[in-house]
Amino acid sequence: MNHMDKVTFGASGLDRAVELRRDPDRIAALGAGADARCVLFWRGKPLVDHVDGAALARLPMDHPVLAGAAPLRVFVGLDRGAPLFARELVNWTPEDVDFSTLGAFLDPSEQRHPLLPGDERFAELRAVMTALGPRDAEIAASVKAVLGWHESHRFCSRCGSPSVAAPGGWQRDCPACGGHHFPRTDPVVIMLITHGNALLVGRAAAWPEGMYSLLAGFMEPGETIEAAVRREVFEETAIEVGEVRYLASQPWPFPSSVMIGCIGEAKGREITLDPHELEDALWISREELAQVFAGQHPRIRASRKGAIAHYLMWNWLADRLK
Repeated sequence: MNHMDKVTFGASGLDRAVELRRDPDRIAALGAGADARCVLFWRGKPLVDHVDGAALARLPMDHPVLAGAAPLRVFVGLDRGAPLFARELVNWTPEDVDFSTLGAFLDPSEQRHPLLPGDERFAELRAVMTALGPRDAEIAASVKAVLGWHESHRFCSRCGSPSVAAPGGWQRDCPACGGHHFPRTDPVVIMLITHGNALLVGRAAAWPEGMYSLLAGFMEPGETIEAAVRREVFEETAIEVGEVRYLASQPWPFPSSVMIGCIGEAKGREITLDPHELEDALWISREELAQVFAGQHPRIRASRKGAIAHYLMWNWLADRLK
């Protein structure tokens, strides 16, 4: 596919300046510069400026709100030449926050800090991802995944001792055994499985009512992409898949995956559902999928905009998967 710039969280050309991460003095100097800025997260939600649509808020490094942030500063890279860092706000609990919605599949709530203007609010990334520009989407996805990794990997996996973050924020070191640990990305295959004019879709029980999407699953050690596609489809529906080819990929920071989009040809259409994996699975025609995207299907709702599933299904409908 030659139009990957259309995929949300796709590469925007951000200069990650990887060579600077190993130079703590240089990182410190960049952070002290007048042009340095910081993107702020709270409970995994980025701070978004809603003045003109949606954009990541970029705060001066000495902004008062950062006094409540954790000490960790992640060096994101050079954003149009200017140093960009990321931090997590920890010493703050909003008034009247509904904690039952936090961490939900899609949290619609937004929170405003009293030290920030009303147009700057913490918003769930799933809710704003399609409104962000390519650069902001890439930054938000990268930061959310890295901050989440630090939160869940505070101890050395070799000896169990507490680890510490390296100055650039892209590594954790163990003072006890000398181990070095780096952010992980979990590969997930997501597949357009077709049989003639029909497309295989399924739904998980936790999804919003009526939403169907492409089948997907984590790759296992020692597996090729093609083998993972065939295994996952067979596990979930007992459908055998023949030819498989790669289409496109997407970083997916929920919490930290890369979605590997493929297309595969089914050998038959008889579905035997694994209820532990899916609530339902079915075949839909191109004509039915057109109804789904138009919001006119009586039963099925489209997968969420911004997800690679939506992107691949749309391009299959438009016959652009060459």
